[in-house]
Amino acid sequence: MRRPRGIVSNQGKLRPIVRIGLITGLLAALVAYPVVAVGGLGLKAGSDMYQALPRELNTEPPAQTSYAYASDGTTLMAMFYDEYRKYTPISEVAEPMRQAIVASEDARFYDHRGVDAKGIARAFVANQTAGKVSQGASTLTMQYVRMKLRDGAGTPGEVLAATEQTTGRKLREMRLAVLVEQELSKTEILERYLNVAYFGHRAYGIFAAAHIFFSKLPSELTLAESALLAGLVKAPSAYDPAGMDPTGALERRNYVIDRMRELGDITPEVAAATMAEPIALRVTEPPNDCVSIADEVNDWGFFCDFLKNWWIQQAAFGAGPAERLDRLRRGGYRIITSLDPEIQRIALDHVTKRERIGSSYALGQVFVQPGTGRVRAMAVNRVYSLDKSRNGQHTAGYDRPGNYPNTVNPLLGGGDMAGYQAGSTFKIFTMLAALDAGMPMNTWIYSPGRLKSIYPAGWGEPASCAGRWCPSNASGSMTGNHAMWSGFGKSVNTYFVQLEQRVGADAAVRMAERLGLRWRTDIDKLQASPEKAAGWGAFTLGVADTTPLEMANAYATVAAEGKYCEALPVMEITGPDGAPAQFGGVPVAAPRCTQAVSQDVARAAADAARCVTGYGAAASGCGGWSTAPQVYGMVKRPVAGKTGTTDNNRAAWFIGFTPELVGASFMADPDNPFHGVGGGNAWKPIEAVSYTLRDALKDQPVTHFTAPEGEIVGKAPPPPPPKPLPAESSPALSSNDPPAGAPAPAGGLASEDPPPP
Repeated sequence: MRRPRGIVSNQGKLRPIVRIGLITGLLAALVAYPVVAVGGLGLKAGSDMYQALPRELNTEPPAQTSYAYASDGTTLMAMFYDEYRKYTPISEVAEPMRQAIVASEDARFYDHRGVDAKGIARAFVANQTAGKVSQGASTLTMQYVRMKLRDGAGTPGEVLAATEQTTGRKLREMRLAVLVEQELSKTEILERYLNVAYFGHRAYGIFAAAHIFFSKLPSELTLAESALLAGLVKAPSAYDPAGMDPTGALERRNYVIDRMRELGDITPEVAAATMAEPIALRVTEPPNDCVSIADEVNDWGFFCDFLKNWWIQQAAFGAGPAERLDRLRRGGYRIITSLDPEIQRIALDHVTKRERIGSSYALGQVFVQPGTGRVRAMAVNRVYSLDKSRNGQHTAGYDRPGNYPNTVNPLLGGGDMAGYQAGSTFKIFTMLAALDAGMPMNTWIYSPGRLKSIYPAGWGEPASCAGRWCPSNASGSMTGNHAMWSGFGKSVNTYFVQLEQRVGADAAVRMAERLGLRWRTDIDKLQASPEKAAGWGAFTLGVADTTPLEMANAYATVAAEGKYCEALPVMEITGPDGAPAQFGGVPVAAPRCTQAVSQDVARAAADAARCVTGYGAAASGCGGWSTAPQVYGMVKRPVAGKTGTTDNNRAAWFIGFTPELVGASFMADPDNPFHGVGGGNAWKPIEAVSYTLRDALKDQPVTHFTAPEGEIVGKAPPPPPPKPLPAESSPALSSNDPPAGAPAPAGGLASEDPPPP
């Protein structure tokens, strides 16, 4: 029997009302009995999940941008982020912005308890009438839950579960929203929502949105700007005001303004006037990572790269490099680095005055503070950039661009580059090992022009004679008796090879390791191994690869009277809560120092190193001349150091130090180690370091070295010189430090100030 059409028609009209009642009833049941109801719907979520997730939602902070500053704590160096965001308290958000987001997304926000039954009913009717989804029913709290679950997802499956359009996901949001509202106040929920919402253009949270679209703080947003940003949350791409057609953004902004009028937040007159305003943007593209450092301080990029590499080695920030880098980009740290902008400016100026940016030769220098290990400057004649499209030809003949002028390679250290041979600067390790073993400074050794050492060398190898390694001095004037003062000041190869024979080459290698050197090439790792180190005679002449950063830090140990400190790029690191970052109860930014050698040993080595610079030793004479006597006249304060050149002048080095600051400079071709800089360029590292020390310390009180005393100096008079051996000619293996009396190359050893008398 057919039913009367009238009855059927009336039932059709009543169905939406019935459904509304059913939905409202179901919603009440879900709120009252969440676990039973959700379980009945087949969701795979137990009661433990419902207890754990609210804690995650309430306590897990959103990803935030980390900021790195120069040592002054105010000059921004770089930002690191996956999501550009800085958490902002709601007290620092303009009132129109708070009102606009509520008007746009959840007008009944202050009336419901996480789930808006009236809103669900209204959306259901609208969607039934339209035949499609035309209205949503998510409250601000539900949206917050969804965004937090999405942002906290660790797998694609978890992302899908947090965002898929299913009844199960919606019910889960409702349940969690109710629990969140039990834990947090409306103000706290609104604050957290504003800090996790995505506004487009990589702007996560209200701080980023205000900065990117208007170049201002959230507290400075106007009504029109607030309404525009609030309208973006619904569909950032569709309503993009910086797109080709801002019509959609304007309409959406005016819709939000009209909603604010309806809710009584603003008067009709204010609404009308604001809707008449055009969209006025001041778009800022936030820089990210080291390659985005501002052009005017592009040279800071090499220090920034050192900071980043240091960070991923710190166990305090995670179990491995990937996790640590993720913490840097999401942890919201405030990092005050050790980079001194003024010393950096001075260092770069003295580098580029002597070797232009664009040269295939790299001239660079690193400055370290003794006693802390803090790196104060890293300057090199390169542009920190990934763009090699206009670089010069590779000097080794490869069909690819060279590293000049643009590169991001860590030419100064702190990364994975092996570095460069450092020549006679390595003699410091042999001298320290000998002093540490109890040999006094007046250990006199007759040093011939050429020495047949105890170390083997293959037939036909350079400096080989009858199966032995036979190194030579750079000048015949070095032949004679030497103690540590003149041996170091004149850089006498045959003196230091004999000193190395007495203390053991392995002792010199281990001393270098105590002072921070690490071996990166296969040959260096093999030679430094316990099985091979004792036979590595050429080590004292600097045949191993190292970096200016390592050498500056090693010499800083001598300047700090034996205290070795790890190279440190930071002064202070605090988390988003303002608390210092710690590891094992110790601040991560604290200096990490050990007494690597005794004060007596370090003072003795510094006294010998004073002979190099023309300053003169306190405990003995220096033998009449040295390899860099002009340095004291340039620096104009107590200074010590060491020159270094390598085979065929492939690289030139100078390390200079005062008690306050240590600088290590090198010149080489990073692309092609066989492309020698030539003896005519040896003055460039000397001058770069010397004048940087002078200018960086000009306003600081003069500090003097402490002279060595007692047994470490030695009291025995020098032995009479033995009869000279017949001269043998052979090229020097590694060091070609010229004597002071040698004629200066054309344009070389130029100085801005006259040398000392």
